[in-house]
Amino acid sequence: MKRLVLSAIALSMLALPAVEAQAAPRHGQQQNMERHDSHWNGKPDQFRRKPDARKKSVVRKHGWVRGNHLPSWQRKQVVRDYHRHGLRRPGYGQQWVKVDNEYLLISIASGIIAGLIAAH
Repeated sequence: MKRLVLSAIALSMLALPAVEAQAAPRHGQQQNMERHDSHWNGKPDQFRRKPDARKKSVVRKHGWVRGNHLPSWQRKQVVRDYHRHGLRRPGYGQQWVKVDNEYLLISIASGIIAGLIAAH
């Protein structure tokens, strides 16, 4: 009795993958099947996910020019060791400030840009 039950269980476990393989459609048949929904236009590539092909662009935030005003919220990163960065000594009432990837020589009182150098 035990052998009969165990052999029936073993047979059902072996037969299960074969039954599932027969029930699934083949890869080639799936693409040729006719669809009846409104979004189908007969092209099998329509529902595949395409990679995002976005053009990368460089965004320049500011075009700093001598004589323009630098807002006070951008004057936070003051450069005190200007010799290490290859900058000249600022004049009286001036200071070097690093904004984005540029060093700006500004007037402390007004924030007017007196000079600018691109950082390395």
